[in-house]
Amino acid sequence: MTTASQNPRVDDTDTSPVLSVRDLTVSFPSEAGRVDAVRGVSFDLRPGRTLGIVGESGSGKSVTSLAIMGLLTKSARVSGSITLDGRELVGLTEGQLSRVRGNEIAMIFQDPLSSLTPVFTVGDQLVEAIQIHRQVSRQAAWDRGIELLGLVGIPNPAVRMKSFPHEFSGGMRQRVMIAIAIANDPKLIIADEPTTALDVTIQAQVLDLLKTAQQETGAAVIMITHDMGVVAGTADDVLVMYAGKPVETAAVGELFNNPKMPYTIGLLGAIPRPDAAAKDPLVPIEGNPPILINLPDACPFVARCPISVPECSATEPGLVEISSSHSAACIRSGEIHQGQIEERPVFPVPEIAEGRIAGIPREQRSTVLDVTDLTREFPLMKGSVLKRRVGTVYAVNGLTFDIAEGETFAIVGESGSGKTTTLLAIMDLAKEAGGTVVLNGTDLRSVKGRSARDLRRDLQIVFQDPMGALDPRFTVAEIIAEPMRAFSIPRSEIEDRVSELMETVGLDPAHAERFPGAFSGGQRQRIGIARALASKPKLLVLDEPVSALDVSIQAGVINLLDRLKHELGLSYLFVAHDLSVVRHLADRVAVMYLGKFVEVGDVDEIFDHPTHPYTEALISAIPVPDPAVER
Repeated sequence: MTTASQNPRVDDTDTSPVLSVRDLTVSFPSEAGRVDAVRGVSFDLRPGRTLGIVGESGSGKSVTSLAIMGLLTKSARVSGSITLDGRELVGLTEGQLSRVRGNEIAMIFQDPLSSLTPVFTVGDQLVEAIQIHRQVSRQAAWDRGIELLGLVGIPNPAVRMKSFPHEFSGGMRQRVMIAIAIANDPKLIIADEPTTALDVTIQAQVLDLLKTAQQETGAAVIMITHDMGVVAGTADDVLVMYAGKPVETAAVGELFNNPKMPYTIGLLGAIPRPDAAAKDPLVPIEGNPPILINLPDACPFVARCPISVPECSATEPGLVEISSSHSAACIRSGEIHQGQIEERPVFPVPEIAEGRIAGIPREQRSTVLDVTDLTREFPLMKGSVLKRRVGTVYAVNGLTFDIAEGETFAIVGESGSGKTTTLLAIMDLAKEAGGTVVLNGTDLRSVKGRSARDLRRDLQIVFQDPMGALDPRFTVAEIIAEPMRAFSIPRSEIEDRVSELMETVGLDPAHAERFPGAFSGGQRQRIGIARALASKPKLLVLDEPVSALDVSIQAGVINLLDRLKHELGLSYLFVAHDLSVVRHLADRVAVMYLGKFVEVGDVDEIFDHPTHPYTEALISAIPVPDPAVER
């Protein structure tokens, strides 16, 4: 990859790579056989440049980064070559690697809370990172720590040096991780999903901070992420991995404008665009990645590829150079141009039939949920033994909105704005909340006992973590049947209804006796949706339903939710921090800040013409999967 840099700070005359990886392979032993997690990764990375590594879970991205850092388990077998400034890292002892890690190579992990030691202050951990590699006094290291916290934008750095990790927000903890990473001016920074689970505004701040850190140190950066918008805005070059191997490498602009590998085209087509008003279905990649044990000598993507031919199964293709800055591992790459082959899309766009409420104006539809002046307060207590109330937290403060039949109403805002509390207040049938909540014409406060239980049929929820929401001891049939048994549906109807629901959400009814652990993340979320549909609800509450899924799987679940809304006339109350998903799925949106709505309206109007400064800040921070727009 020797493309001209898209980053003005990079000196293109410096052609010597800071990191060279050649034919890197990593395998692990397992009961079923040897797992070939990484199978022949090669790339060069020059100072000041950023390499984005993308792919689904299990593609080998993180294992590659851990191999470079020397952080793999003892059971891992590593071969190939990893050279840092000409020094071979493969084969070094743990002591030798310890002098490289944190000094010449630094890593920013996905979860900063689990990466920081909870029993030591942030200052202690910064001082330790500095003194391990530099012969300086504790006071000099402390002063350097204060300087670093100020550099990464933490206010009152001298005071916050004495704070513990749990006293920082998620975004602030990630800033601390970046400060530790750049403490010794490393030559290489590896960022492994550094913005996952962060609010869109905090994500934008962290990415800007990474750019600042790169400018301060002149380091090369490896950005591992599943967010193609992040790649579009930060990377100079991109390496796409599938089944442990690179399947396409290119400069970022070339990759987005003219991908040559069907898998890359699938990843790009599965992304909802925050700048697109059209509600066309997303293009999911059907099927699942192969198990990396005893892979056949064939293209590993052949079972999921819509343009595969018999020759694809003859042997596994290697990377073939298309231009000086672009290579792809596909025997049909020469026939693909801008995502099309023979003047038709590589991945055909799915069709979603219009439902029974199509074309009916909103004002002529029935109102499923009507919320007036909803409030939820929590006492602020002080004292460890004799507690006393010193104030009130207004988590939800006077919300008024309604949801029509067949409509998706989304609530967006940063963490702590009150979104989830709003959902829980409604799911709790407003028992502890103030205001009025009317579901299908029934005031939730007026129902008790069996009436409240019957009302639950019309109100169901789909949770964020599909595995945590499903009982691992139950089969899929038992999970889906459980709410039907609770509502006394005759046993003779339940079995047929379970099969019907599995077909509705795109699952094979023949797998009804399997346990949740035998399914992929996207399939588990479909099981959760089927369970929620079992009682034939009128309103589904969706709490971050796709945030834990790969982008390719996420597309299938989003299409499913869209189809169910049209076919069944379902209404959704939807909360998500991914505003691209909100734009694609929602009809109306409310922007929430400090427990209140600051802007409510049609989703396209809000996204295209925001009027509140907070809404403008949220929308401007959304990463767009288009390098030209992002830059």
